[in-house]
Amino acid sequence: VGLDMDQNKELLTGMKHECGVFGCMASSPWPSQLDVGQVICLGLVALQHRGQESAGIVTSEGISTTHFNVKKGMGMISSIFNDDSMKKLKGNLGIGHTRYSTSAASEEVNCQPFVVHSVHGVLAVAHNGELVNCEALRKMVLSRGVGLSTHSDSELITQALCLNPPEGEENGPDWPARIKHLMHLAPLSYSLVIMMRDKIYGVRDTYGNRPLCLGKIVPLQKKGNNKVGDEPEGWVISSESCGFLSIGARYLREVQPGEIVELTKTGFKTIDIIGRPADKALAFCIFEYVYFARSDTIFEGQMVYSARMQCGRMLAKEALVAADIVSSVPESGTAAAHGFSRESGIPFAEVLCKNRYVGRTFIQPSTRLRQLGVAKKFGALSENVENKRIILIDDSIVRGNTIGPIVKLLRDAGAKEVHVRIASPPLKYPCFMGINIPTREELIANKLDNIKLATHAGADSLAYLSVEGLREAV
Repeated sequence: VGLDMDQNKELLTGMKHECGVFGCMASSPWPSQLDVGQVICLGLVALQHRGQESAGIVTSEGISTTHFNVKKGMGMISSIFNDDSMKKLKGNLGIGHTRYSTSAASEEVNCQPFVVHSVHGVLAVAHNGELVNCEALRKMVLSRGVGLSTHSDSELITQALCLNPPEGEENGPDWPARIKHLMHLAPLSYSLVIMMRDKIYGVRDTYGNRPLCLGKIVPLQKKGNNKVGDEPEGWVISSESCGFLSIGARYLREVQPGEIVELTKTGFKTIDIIGRPADKALAFCIFEYVYFARSDTIFEGQMVYSARMQCGRMLAKEALVAADIVSSVPESGTAAAHGFSRESGIPFAEVLCKNRYVGRTFIQPSTRLRQLGVAKKFGALSENVENKRIILIDDSIVRGNTIGPIVKLLRDAGAKEVHVRIASPPLKYPCFMGINIPTREELIANKLDNIKLATHAGADSLAYLSVEGLREAV
């Protein structure tokens, strides 16, 4: 069984990624030249690392207020969407979602995007994040006589959008007012894409905790035709920019914290930017840089790869040790290892090769089999390892199950010394904003300090990047 390596990593560490949202709006009415369903599917494939539990796509032809085309299912995107299902996803606009559950159980009923039929027409919502005041909001929605069919906070958001805003509405639904009302009810954490009959809204919480960005789909250049300023074929909105080039889109900018953007066939515009309390700072999740995002994604004007490389440079300044080579646990630690190598002047060399075809068979819940799974997943490049003092870099340690078997593998291949360096600070606490981190008891940094963890892993030394170092690197 070929298993996505990110899924493999999640099974080993116990840390789940969050979710990915994606939306696409064609610049022409249905039937549009742009195959919106295909664009969304490819966009979700590029976000697959953010969730591999379930996925869904909802499209609209821009005409019906009562009907959307919907396809959702459990599993990887490649197993949910085939030619037949893609043909049914007609439309000139649509949204998609790929998911890991952070709060609700892993069941098809919790698959997104959520679709609700309101008195004002059909509405679809996809959400990345987790509401910190979910219970209070749930009670409020239920007290208004609204029934909820799941425990997902994403359905809660969808139903909350159906509530009339406090200032009332004169001529039909005022969706921007409803979105603003929701933003006041729920301070964080969310990035949302919301689809109506003929438009898509993108919303980011006022703290900017979860990412969201905009792109423009450019016409395919024909040979000899280098006209600049061709009209865009459409617009996309996504959790990450990493898939834009593969769908013929160009990154434009991030959705600002607190911003509501509206996408229609004529383009996108800012509807409003909601401020946060004056005494509150921005709170973009730094773990997007450390762990979650794909390395070719752009956040805050910089590529994630560059930030990870900078983490490696900072790590070399903070925790250098005499060695012959710098290497990484592929591919999670590679960017940081290159940064460490450049800063320290110690050459980079690969010491581990990855078996991409390790199935779930090896990754059983018991620790012994989980460790065996790590050994099956990697091979050691013994010629690079033998009699060498190695600095081994990885992006993070969660449960601490994977590092010991990797160190043992290098020892067995003849390594003289193995010094483990982690390009992020110790992970000690769970997250309540959309990342499924194990409990405090399961996090190895709460049980063992650096010296004890090095002994536990069989390494000569172990050091983490400091919080200050991570902040400076980013």
